[in-house]
Amino acid sequence: MTKTNILSAWALSLGVLGASLAPAQAEEKTEFKVAWSIYVGWMPWGYLEDSGIMDKWAEKYGIDVEIVQINDYVESINQYTAGAFDGVSATNMDTLSIPSGGGVDTTALIIGDYSNGNDAVILKGEGTIEDLAGKPVNLVELSVSHYLLARGLDSVGLAERDLDGVINTSDADMIAAYATDDVQAVVTWNPLVSEILGSNPDATNVFDSSAIPGEILDLMVVNSETLADNPDFGKALVGAWYEVMGLMAAGDEEALTAMAEASGTDLEGYKVQLAATEMFYDPADAVAQASSADLPTTMTNVAEFLFDKGILGEGAPSADFVGVAYPDGSTSGDANNVKFRYDATYMQMAADGEL
Repeated sequence: MTKTNILSAWALSLGVLGASLAPAQAEEKTEFKVAWSIYVGWMPWGYLEDSGIMDKWAEKYGIDVEIVQINDYVESINQYTAGAFDGVSATNMDTLSIPSGGGVDTTALIIGDYSNGNDAVILKGEGTIEDLAGKPVNLVELSVSHYLLARGLDSVGLAERDLDGVINTSDADMIAAYATDDVQAVVTWNPLVSEILGSNPDATNVFDSSAIPGEILDLMVVNSETLADNPDFGKALVGAWYEVMGLMAAGDEEALTAMAEASGTDLEGYKVQLAATEMFYDPADAVAQASSADLPTTMTNVAEFLFDKGILGEGAPSADFVGVAYPDGSTSGDANNVKFRYDATYMQMAADGEL
């Protein structure tokens, strides 16, 4: 999963996302900007822009929507948090820690997919995840890889303290690092997972995101006040997104090839990545995910991980610091500090053919 340089904790600890950063001004307007970064499940955003599908839907609602690719994933979220963008592609974990933890009320407008094997814990040699005990593990620290490792260790009664340390390693250096004698295990995402497993006979996948379905969610999030004041913005984004989902579900090779090439692979390589991604091509499936009884538990687990690592907002007194609201009106965390909202309204409109 090419979520490059996911260092949300560093961003917070350095004060990048301090209270001085104001969210996008909520008001009725006609021009909007959305940021996205390279990842298998987010490639449709680039295609939306390049194909003219976004322009078509924006024109339908009398607005203009500019979709901007940002090469640095965390920087795209930082810019959204600072008010430079009205929306951004992000995981549920990084939405909670950066904009929501930083005080920017943010809505998950679209649940695009969840990682279903795209992220993996890879051991050098034969064994199981229990064999990580006493070994160093290389990963992008404080990222979804770190979260996946924590969940994997917990599944067998281990914890990070049972390892011989976690070594912060850039995704750009992961393949080279795996080839060195000192590295005994790595945690990373596709396309790196496929490359390491395919090129090294000694590489063993001992735990991956298919074991925690629905926990690593990939979203399009938007400023909640901007959405409330400009519902046509939500309608245009969601309408355009599901038009492309229809093309992908139908196996449109022109669209899929364009996405593959934009992500640096070929059609077959992109299809391999899609196979490890639970895409919600049907908006009704995305609505079901947003309304899942398991989602509050997932978000509680994510909040506890973030709090344990000291990155759930500056000065967070507990894992309940940020409130998360769900489509049925329930909340987890602090109900008096809701800054993260799962809103199925617009996805339901797409499911009902009302856009």
